[in-house]
Amino acid sequence: MGNETLPLRGRVAVVTGAGGGLGRAHALYLASRGARVVVNDLALSAAEQVAAEIVGQGGEALAIAASVTDEAAVGAMVRETQDAWGRIDILVNNAGILRDKSFAKMSIDDFRIVVDVHLMGAAICCKAVWEVMRAQQYGRIVMTTSSSGLWGNFGQANYGAAKMALVGLMQTLAIEGEKYGIRVNSLAPTAATQMTHGVLSDASLALLDPALVSPGLLALVGDDAPTRAILCAGAGHFAAADVTLSEGRYIGSAADAGEQLVQHWNAVSDRDGAIVPAYGFTQAERELANAGSGLPAMAVAR
Repeated sequence: MGNETLPLRGRVAVVTGAGGGLGRAHALYLASRGARVVVNDLALSAAEQVAAEIVGQGGEALAIAASVTDEAAVGAMVRETQDAWGRIDILVNNAGILRDKSFAKMSIDDFRIVVDVHLMGAAICCKAVWEVMRAQQYGRIVMTTSSSGLWGNFGQANYGAAKMALVGLMQTLAIEGEKYGIRVNSLAPTAATQMTHGVLSDASLALLDPALVSPGLLALVGDDAPTRAILCAGAGHFAAADVTLSEGRYIGSAADAGEQLVQHWNAVSDRDGAIVPAYGFTQAERELANAGSGLPAMAVAR
């Protein structure tokens, strides 16, 4: 790997869907920074090819075929990783599929399979490494979200729903993992992969090399990584997104509360003074404070 600094030396990373495209770029990048990498893919031959690339560049890699939707196979992958290297420090949930159609033309099967792979696949992988990371008091998990989930995109109701759900999973796992040294973040990539061909122009695809996204991982999985961050990355540009809560307006229990809400909608939705809540109960705490209640919000909201 040359004489460059290796900030991830000694760390073990699992990257799902790493047989090609963005996952391959992630695996190669993490290895270039010193991590030992488990290259996971549905196709063993694809995983083996990427693992061979890493080894050829002086790194360490294991190729393991498993579907992220198969709990037994994911569990076996985690055990094989522990047997080989004794720990798992980093999980990058990258595996995914597309079944794009307008909602009117989309079957529920098309909706379900996309949610199953993106959301349930990530949950299964997180669950499989969770106790490992808790026991070692260290973990870094990256969800792959998307602008389609954060802000919507025509023809991607299934994909967008799954991708926004991953942000919700991130929020809670970050809170539950904090005392165990587990930090959980999300990456929203824009990259030219098999999933984006036919969606973007050839000129745009040329600029969106997946290798320009992967450096964003270093900020999300290093020792000084934040937690609950949403990093948007593409074409060498990086930005952060947040789920915010406006200051709002207290209307109370008046008989015409609905009508007053309509009348004051602009004030309710004004983003001046918006915050990024530290946890979900922030909403209930503020609502009760505005209503003059002294009750603890967490006791009420549960």
